[in-house]
Amino acid sequence: PMVTPLLTDLYQFSMAYAYWKAGKHLDRAVFDLYFRKSPFAGEFTVFGGLEECIRFIANFKFKEEEINFLRTALPTCEDGFFEYLSSIDCSDVEVYAIPEGSAVFPKVPLMIIEGPVAVVQLLETPFLSLVNYASLVTTNAARHRLVAGKPKNLLEFGLRRAQGPDGGISASRYSYMGGFDATSNVAAGRLFGIPIRGTHSHAFVSSFLGLDEIIDKALSSSDGSNKCEDFVSLVENWLVKIQGASSLRGSFGETNQSELAAFTSYALAFPNSFLALVDTYDVMRSGVPNFCAVALALNDMGYKAVGIRLDSGDLAYLSIETRKFFCAIEKEFGVVGFGKTNITASNDLNEETIDALNKQGHEVDSFGIGTYLVTCYAQAALGCVFKLVEINKQPRIKLSEDVTKVSIPCKKRCYRLYGKEGYPLVDIMTGQDEPSPKVGERILCRHPFIESKRAHVVPQHVEELLKCYWPGNSSVQREELPSLNENRSRCMRQLERMRPDHLRKLNPTPYKVRSITIKLDVTYLIPLHLNLTMHTRSARLLIR
Repeated sequence: PMVTPLLTDLYQFSMAYAYWKAGKHLDRAVFDLYFRKSPFAGEFTVFGGLEECIRFIANFKFKEEEINFLRTALPTCEDGFFEYLSSIDCSDVEVYAIPEGSAVFPKVPLMIIEGPVAVVQLLETPFLSLVNYASLVTTNAARHRLVAGKPKNLLEFGLRRAQGPDGGISASRYSYMGGFDATSNVAAGRLFGIPIRGTHSHAFVSSFLGLDEIIDKALSSSDGSNKCEDFVSLVENWLVKIQGASSLRGSFGETNQSELAAFTSYALAFPNSFLALVDTYDVMRSGVPNFCAVALALNDMGYKAVGIRLDSGDLAYLSIETRKFFCAIEKEFGVVGFGKTNITASNDLNEETIDALNKQGHEVDSFGIGTYLVTCYAQAALGCVFKLVEINKQPRIKLSEDVTKVSIPCKKRCYRLYGKEGYPLVDIMTGQDEPSPKVGERILCRHPFIESKRAHVVPQHVEELLKCYWPGNSSVQREELPSLNENRSRCMRQLERMRPDHLRKLNPTPYKVRSITIKLDVTYLIPLHLNLTMHTRSARLLIR
């Protein structure tokens, strides 16, 4: 596996050694993993990567060859340190997390990791690596689902454009979790049970010269009751009928025979799942008529063609014209349902192009999306961070002149408060020992750094966000990891529960986040902030 204890930054080992050297390596530390700003200029993120983090710590153990490598990488470290590394695992680490597939917001911890400081420090980089991209691509997929709409099929076609094989596998997994319906990635289909879809390329179409290349022309009917010895002739007959149809007369002339041969050959190979790429030569004058001839021949044999794929050109116009052609076929030849034959569009689609298609009007049923989805072209990274908030039960804070980078100290509990309409109102953080918010009880929620940002909330439903997924040596009950399909369902449910104005693409309404209770503010945040600020100012005066 690629994700081993060595998949980390060198300074994690340097710090672990310094902790060990100082005798601090067993100090009990609490770290928050969170992000500071939602991606893609939006107001929500979908959390992904939790299962991979838990599987990582479940198998966290240094092998002998890894220790030997570290000796060469850290030649000045004492032998006792490497003996310590050989002995450690994550049995004394606790992990609390928001369920994977949940809608999440800035500053609220996605994960809280507690344990011996040296061990938890070694988890920082792999956890960030596992969560950052997973959450980013899941969010990207969810945004594509929102703009496409619930009825449309979304197909992930990004493997060839992903950042390497591991990026391609992760993209397929988390695109599915974010609301896509299927992937072209066969390996991901086997690993995660994701439905796999695909048809043929332009190369397949252009590899044929004519119908005489088809050797085996026979096709049995779908129920096996009869057999057509010359399916090619059946296709040719249907093409003649289409060319002579009164409602289609003049819309096309002679179609490309090599394309017709390719479609016929593909239908003979896959009569139950015939879907043709129709833009190799000319969509409306060749591709669509050739597809219809093959589809009608299949219909005679009891099969139903899946549809077509458009991979170039004016997708709005071509999809509308194709739908008209299909409807004309249904009316002309009485083939019930032919007008609703599936139209798939691809060709470097993204959130913006789908939004533009919606505004223009189109007849696309399925979108095949690759490059812009898996590379997260609109935003390169999510920017999760991993910050120390408590050590040996003493709160810790990270200060900055940029208030967005100031951390919230102490081990926390986090809640989502819902209003009477069922929408979430605010996410609030409390101290570990504070009582939880109560339904119907008025609560003052305040921004940790901006005094004027405060509001009273009376929740109609209270949801505690963090659950224990790795209890370590504690007695806390462990949550079972849900399946990928369960995480996908959670993602869809969560987005349905959000207020539409929080989800919209353009100028979404900000969700109230980074709220804390008065006690958390007065007990931990203000004293720590004042104390450290005063020490910093005193140090500056001494330097002067």
